Amino acid sequence: MTDSQIIREIKEGNVELYAELMRRYQRKIIAFIFHMLKSAQLELLAEDLCSETFYKAFRSLNSFREVDASFSTWLYTIARNTVLSELRKQKASSVSLDESGLMPIASTDIAPEQEVLRSEKVNLVREAINNLPEKQRSALILREYDQMDYQEIANILGQTVSSVKSLLFRARASVKNQLEPYFAEPMYEEYEGMNSR
Repeated sequence: MTDSQIIREIKEGNVELYAELMRRYQRKIIAFIFHMLKSAQLELLAEDLCSETFYKAFRSLNSFREVDASFSTWLYTIARNTVLSELRKQKASSVSLDESGLMPIASTDIAPEQEVLRSEKVNLVREAINNLPEKQRSALILREYDQMDYQEIANILGQTVSSVKSLLFRARASVKNQLEPYFAEPMYEEYEGMNSR
């Protein structure tokens, strides 16, 4: 069944089918929320806000109109608004990575020093993304992590496609600028033309 058919059935009283919509989108929505909360170090709230998103969507399902947006776009919009609302409420509060219990677990296949370097690089990239302004961060997460096209992102963020492209361009440039000092390899700088390749 398509999302549209399920929604039609739910609107006609078969509310048990909502579980199928949740099954289809829960992992994506929780990942999106998790990435949005990262900058405020509030990742522990991701599951609660995911549940709240699906609850709000269920309560508002009768007002959902497919002509305005697809169900997934509508759901991401609700998730984004839920997170922004929570971030406003929690502005002064934060949970450190140590307190959250979300410490990375080293893989046994990779040498410890390689794992540390990889982990440091991942953390630097995440930190760079977290430092972006909210709209740039949301656009980058939706594009790179959720593999959405420009139109879907535009619908979720309430922007035009060209604005989304501009947000993504600025986001990528900012991330690159933030990471350049960490990933520049001085031993190659002496070779002329290496950086232009």
